[in-house]
Amino acid sequence: MNKKVAVAMSGGVDSSLTAALLLERGFEVFGVTMLLGDDKNISDAKKVCDFLGIEHFVADFREIFRVKVENYFVNQYLQGKTPNPCVQCNKFIKFGALLDFASTLGANFLATGHYARIIFEDNRFKLKKAADFKKDQSYVLYNLTPDKLSRIILPLGDFSKLQTRNLAENLNLPVANKPDSQEICFVPNDDYKKFILSRNPTAEALKPGKIVDSNGKILGNHNGVANYTIGQRKGLGIAAPQPLYVTNLDVANKKVVVGNNDNLFSTFLTACDVHWIYKPILPKNLQAKIRYGAKFADCTVFEEENLLKVEFSEPQRAITPGQSIVFYEDDEVLGGAIIN
Repeated sequence: MNKKVAVAMSGGVDSSLTAALLLERGFEVFGVTMLLGDDKNISDAKKVCDFLGIEHFVADFREIFRVKVENYFVNQYLQGKTPNPCVQCNKFIKFGALLDFASTLGANFLATGHYARIIFEDNRFKLKKAADFKKDQSYVLYNLTPDKLSRIILPLGDFSKLQTRNLAENLNLPVANKPDSQEICFVPNDDYKKFILSRNPTAEALKPGKIVDSNGKILGNHNGVANYTIGQRKGLGIAAPQPLYVTNLDVANKKVVVGNNDNLFSTFLTACDVHWIYKPILPKNLQAKIRYGAKFADCTVFEEENLLKVEFSEPQRAITPGQSIVFYEDDEVLGGAIIN
């Protein structure tokens, strides 16, 4: 029976419990830790594997990670966009390079500690929201394919984070009380501005320019368009009788455009780099999230050449180029795209 599973081991509590649960279920389990930059998580992952009595491997993905995730991250910001690097990492690294690497070691499946569910029903594998909606990570997995869904196991999809912690403590896992990491894993001290500057210090998007209102009136100066994002209020350094927010980033003219809160709302967007796990017949009424932390919004999705056009039933705040829009039907992820 095909029961050999590679577990992506980050050294955190989620992936550690994933390995422990699969062992309990009778799978033949080994751990793989991805070397992406520094090796700070490798020792914790190895410690857990030793505790569980399973083999531990390290996969050096530093080069592909730099090209596919870090460079993408920098280039998007330099275009005045706000990317989601986790989406790229899942597409190219975890469920790309790592899935391939696991196969070379004889694994039939790859398991991760993501909070989402893969369910076989209606004669196909479906990606669905996690049972705990507050922890749900299905949004960042929309680039999976039906074939990959058949080879991935997500044991934590039915758990809350509290249940995960309690189970890890009950099993005496060495990392049961290790805090969750919050920052972007490859950006030191979560200082993305410094990171971008270190990669491309002469970029036009890092040069000073003007902060203007929608009529072009100069309100102040900025230190580089790449240092701002749509919806930003803090750090503008300009005085005004009412709160002002970033509403547009004009890289070509080195301008940061600001306006009031009402200017941030829109009922419409276009998106590119479309990926469907299962493509519906369009146009179609679906639900969508315009960023990881956004609420689900009712929308109609249209197709035009290689673009998607999305019309929302209610205005959405701070639709941000570079972020992913992810489409759901009930609790199933159908696909997603990058907002233009």
